[in-house]
Amino acid sequence: MLQEGNQIIVHGRVQMVGFRYATVQQARQLGLTGHAINLNNGDVEVQVFGDKINRDKLILWLREGPDSAQVDALEISALEYRALIDFTQG
Repeated sequence: MLQEGNQIIVHGRVQMVGFRYATVQQARQLGLTGHAINLNNGDVEVQVFGDKINRDKLILWLREGPDSAQVDALEISALEYRALIDFTQG
């Protein structure tokens, strides 16, 4: 199956609420690689690599995030595949 990636910028109340940690857990359960990092403007950047079905499942989850978060919007763009071995938070 073709491996591709996405960059997702998550807008809303997504820092200091366990968003990155929960994203890592979801992505690992789906067998995806990539990272979730806080941005200086209060958003979270997620780069995710793996099969489309599981990337779409993660994106669907990112629209809500953990209970403590409030997601206002996602900006989703395509990324060229990068071979990584895990999903991490920065």
